[in-house]
Amino acid sequence: MIQVIEADGKREYEALSSISARSGQVDRRVTAEVQKIIDDVGARGDEAVMEYTRRFDGTDARLVAIMRDELSEYAQNCDTAVYNALKNAARNIQDFHRSQLTQSWLTTEENGVMTGQRIRGLGRVGIYVPGGTAAYPSSVLMNAIPARIAGVKKIIMVTPPSKNGKINNAVMAAAFIAGVDKVYLCGGAQAVAALAHGTDSIDRVDKIVGPGNIYVATAKRLLFGKVDIDMIAGPSEILVIADDTADPDFIAADLMSQAEHDILASSILLTTSKRIAHKTVERLKDKISNLSRADIIRRSLKDFGAIIICGEISKAVDLANRLAPEHLEVMCENPMDYISRLDNAGSVFLGKYSPEPLGDYYAGPNHVLPTGGTARFFSPLSVDSFVKKSSFIYYTREALKEASEDIVTLANAEGLDAHANSVHVRFGIERND
Repeated sequence: MIQVIEADGKREYEALSSISARSGQVDRRVTAEVQKIIDDVGARGDEAVMEYTRRFDGTDARLVAIMRDELSEYAQNCDTAVYNALKNAARNIQDFHRSQLTQSWLTTEENGVMTGQRIRGLGRVGIYVPGGTAAYPSSVLMNAIPARIAGVKKIIMVTPPSKNGKINNAVMAAAFIAGVDKVYLCGGAQAVAALAHGTDSIDRVDKIVGPGNIYVATAKRLLFGKVDIDMIAGPSEILVIADDTADPDFIAADLMSQAEHDILASSILLTTSKRIAHKTVERLKDKISNLSRADIIRRSLKDFGAIIICGEISKAVDLANRLAPEHLEVMCENPMDYISRLDNAGSVFLGKYSPEPLGDYYAGPNHVLPTGGTARFFSPLSVDSFVKKSSFIYYTREALKEASEDIVTLANAEGLDAHANSVHVRFGIERND
C-alpha cells in the first residue's frame, strides 16, 4: 500500500527524489530498435511502414487516407451519447484555446523605422492517437482543436489499426468534430517516422504531437530537429495538496484515477492533517478492489505513491513547486489563496469539485501537459504550439546612417569586419586595408 511519511526535512525529499527518478532513464535497446525503424522508413517509405505494421500490429496498414467525408460517416455511427459528449467537450476546448490567439504586430517610429512580428499557423501537423485495445477520442480533441484554431493548413492523424480490422467510431467522430483533414491507419515508431520523412502515401509534416508508448515517445525524441514535437511525455502523475477540510473519499478517488494509467504513474498527497492522511489510506484500501484495474493501481501506489504529512501548508506548496507535477489539485478551504504561489505545475485544479478528469475530458484547458518535473520550464500544449513567428525590419537610409556607428563598433568588437562593411558600403565607404 502507499507509504505515509511525516516530513522531517529529509525523508520527504528522499521519497520524492526516488519517485521522480522513475522516468529519467533512456532504454538503449528501445532507442536502437526505433532508430532502425526510422532509417528503414526513410529509405523504403510505404513498404517499410506496411511491413512493420504487419509485424507489430498483426494486420495490414491502410495507407489510403480516410478523408473528411468518410470521417463524417463514422461520426454518424458513433454512439449518440458519446458523440454529444465529444461535441460539448469540443466547445469548451475551442472557447479556452481561442483566448490564446495572438496577432501579428507592427510598430512605426517617427524616423520611418518599422519593426514587427508575423504570426501564422504551421503548414502541416501530424497527430498521433494511440489505438489497438485502447481508444482516446479526448486526445484527438486536445491535439487537433488548438492546431485548427492556430491556422494549421493540414492536420493529418495516424492511429494504429485494430487486429480485427474495425475502426473506432468515437476516435473517428472526434477527428471529424476537431477538423482533422485525413487519417491513416498505422501506428508505432513507423507511423511517426512516416510523418517526419514523408512517404508516397503519407504527407511529411512540420510537427508531430500526441501521446504514445515508449516506442512512439522515443521516435519523437530521435526525430526532433527534423520535425518539431510537442514534448517527451513520461508517466502520468498527480499531486494533491489538502488541509483538514478535505474529503478523504475525494482524495483517494483522485489518487486512484491517476494510478490506473500505468504501473509507473505517480500519485502523491501532501497534507497538513494526520487525520486526512490516515483516512485516505483507509479509503484506498476499501475502494481499490472494486476497480477494474486494481492490480495496476496497487502496484503504482506502492512503488510510486506517497502521502506526506507536512507541518504547515507553506511546506506543501514548496514541495509541490519542487516536484513540478503534471496535475496539481488543491483541496483546501480557500484554494484560490494558493494559485499565485504554485509556480510549477502543468495544470492546477482548485477546490474539491474540480477533479483531474474534468481537465482530461471537458473543462477546456489542454490535457497534454509536461511530466517528470518539466513543468518547471515547459508549458501545456496550446495554440502557441502550432504557430511560427517571424520578425521583420524596415529602415530608411537616414535611420540606418544614424545607427551605423553603433553597428560597426559592435561588428568590429566581435572581429566581423564583413558585417561592418555591409553597413559601410551603403554609404560609399569601402575598407581598403
